Amino acid sequence: MMTYTIEKTNTKIIPLEVPAPNTLKSINFYLLQKNDRTFLIDAGLDKDTYWEYLQQSMQANGIRFRDLTAILLTHHHFDHVGLVHRISKEYDTPVYIHPYALPKIKGDPEFLYKNYTFFADLLNKLNTGEFGAEQVKARYKRQMNNPKTALNWNVKAIESSTLFDFEVIEIPGHAPDQVAFYLPEESIIFIGDLLIDHLRSNAFVEPALDGTRIPALTQHVASLEKIIELNPETALSGHGKVIYEPAKLAKRRLDAIEAKAKSIKSIIEAGITTGREIVKKRHPNKYEDIFFTLMSDTLSFLDYLETKGQLTKKEKNGIWHWDTGSENLSQKHYGKWQ
Repeated sequence: MMTYTIEKTNTKIIPLEVPAPNTLKSINFYLLQKNDRTFLIDAGLDKDTYWEYLQQSMQANGIRFRDLTAILLTHHHFDHVGLVHRISKEYDTPVYIHPYALPKIKGDPEFLYKNYTFFADLLNKLNTGEFGAEQVKARYKRQMNNPKTALNWNVKAIESSTLFDFEVIEIPGHAPDQVAFYLPEESIIFIGDLLIDHLRSNAFVEPALDGTRIPALTQHVASLEKIIELNPETALSGHGKVIYEPAKLAKRRLDAIEAKAKSIKSIIEAGITTGREIVKKRHPNKYEDIFFTLMSDTLSFLDYLETKGQLTKKEKNGIWHWDTGSENLSQKHYGKWQ
């Protein structure tokens, strides 16, 4: 990526793009200098390659770690927060993130256990059986044994729609705590993973802090609509290339969502009614390999179709079954923590 210098507003953006050996193509994070302040926006993976790339980029641009005004995080996913662990060992740099992310990045044991029971119940209702139960147990064990938490960070919750020179725009869906940092004078938005130039971003189903199931895809659609309304000139994403005219890409993503929703609805019309069977029909060779991603993505579409009045759901013997009937959807059930 090229370095952007906007002389009129005294703004310099230094993209850090590290190639990724998967469909993401790259993991991106950014240094930004504006009005005598210096920011790191997102922080890649906690790996030596990323650390060396950051150090080299800072040195080439005359930036020291003690010069950082703050680290701004678009969301809590591990490929966006990694180097904060290394920076926070040596420096007390403020780290700003949406308050919904705090129990996750701090590894709060009560939150993690409630998260475990939420997914255990949810996957059971999706008819994933013993395989699903073992997967959620293994994930819970990994989370509890993860030594990388934010307990030594100088972490601060984002509590306003403005932060330093940025407008903060909530864009949940991919993560409930995802935000964008917008520079209105430059018409540039740091968009996290809401939009990726070459790839549709997934909406991940998660429990809200009160235990209710988040309608992730409905939120994701609303976030895309925000970008269309805002219509920034440029979006800098967590992965892939710079996005010019991101509103146009957001419209294409909305069209793709509607097409996929129609495809899932057609599977149910053909008589396949449970979560596991729908996923296996669509992805017969990937069910076990990317289990959580596929189950979450599919459930987000099922919830979305319910919200739009195109599906109903009934529970039979502890398993959810979807159909295209006209049951009153005001009675739809979203799971809660037990």
